[in-house]
Amino acid sequence: MTSQPQNEAQEQLLAATGMSVEFIPVQGELNVGPQHPGSGHMRIFVKLNGDIIEDVDLDVGYVHRTVEKLSENRNYMHLIPLVERPAILDSIHMNLGYIIAVEKILGVDIPERAQYLRSFAAEVNRIASHLYGLGILSIFLGHSTGFMWGFGDREVWVTILEALTGARVTNSYVIPGGVRRDISQEIKDMTLKAISYQRRRLEDWKKIFFYNPSIRARLENVGVMSKENAIKWGAVGPNLRASGVYYDVRKIEPYGAYDKLDFEIPVYKEGDGLARGLVRLEEIEQSMRILEQIIKNIPEGNILSDRFFKQIPPTRLKKYWETYRRIVLPGYYASFRPPKGEAISRVEAGRGELVYYVVSDGSPKPYRLRMITPSYRSIYVFKELCKGSRYADLVSIYGSLDYFPPEADR
Repeated sequence: MTSQPQNEAQEQLLAATGMSVEFIPVQGELNVGPQHPGSGHMRIFVKLNGDIIEDVDLDVGYVHRTVEKLSENRNYMHLIPLVERPAILDSIHMNLGYIIAVEKILGVDIPERAQYLRSFAAEVNRIASHLYGLGILSIFLGHSTGFMWGFGDREVWVTILEALTGARVTNSYVIPGGVRRDISQEIKDMTLKAISYQRRRLEDWKKIFFYNPSIRARLENVGVMSKENAIKWGAVGPNLRASGVYYDVRKIEPYGAYDKLDFEIPVYKEGDGLARGLVRLEEIEQSMRILEQIIKNIPEGNILSDRFFKQIPPTRLKKYWETYRRIVLPGYYASFRPPKGEAISRVEAGRGELVYYVVSDGSPKPYRLRMITPSYRSIYVFKELCKGSRYADLVSIYGSLDYFPPEADR
């Protein structure tokens, strides 16, 4: 039996050749992954009709950090490096969101200089995270130059974070009441030099990647998510803004020093893979604008709340703070007991809105900790975007969402 043409390409073939072609739709299922470079830790069961995806069944795999359960057996300070593990490429935001929730329960005020430094570290981390995401998207599309550029450019910003926090990956920089280290003139100079370098590279990124006809063919009008669907499916971050939704926690519910900084929120209406990549590229420029303002306008003062700063012994203050501008944690932090209560915090992490819910029962350990990460929300978005797409576009859609497996399976 001769079947009807399955897609526009088949119809064009019939019209051009005038031939009678027998189309036999091939239906079946394919197992994609879980090889790490191609799909992260996710296994994707794809149901196909020809080369059209009818449905996908997602097995997100097990890179489980058990952060939420482990938090019930760790004191509040020991949890800082633990909550950073699900998104080691965006650890400042994971750290910051948790600390803001704890500070709400403690009822502590944060010095203005510390607020600026929190925003500084967060924006450096955002740039590094976006460059990582663009590099991974590049290699998904077979663009090895973009992959090497993404990781090479990211190294510049990781070096700045290392100089500021003393660690390369999980920084543990934000603590209750402030931050651990002050910024030096050397770090400011490093940052300004990095901004000058990155601005030139952004133009190169546009020429070699985003204006590349092969890349545009793989991303443009692929994985289109309408504004209505973006809201309905729970998309966040650059994926949401690429579909025409103006929403960023830094503007809607400011924290850190964002209410004192001037920056724009890039928004595209196309909602395709190209728009999602361009939002991230433009956010890098906006983050650099923020960093320039912080370097210019950061106020003088302490980097830790007086409530905790006064508990540091004078000899340690003289040795570490006055000499190295570093905070030695007071004994209070070893096993403090917040009052009974609960708090919710929200921050705009690299991949979108990150929510923490912390419950204190008055003991040194949280009674309950819940974290809702941006990548967790991207799972359903990915599943819905795949339906009706071509099989060859599966990796394009996956890469454009900047999904990070450990962040979802936290």
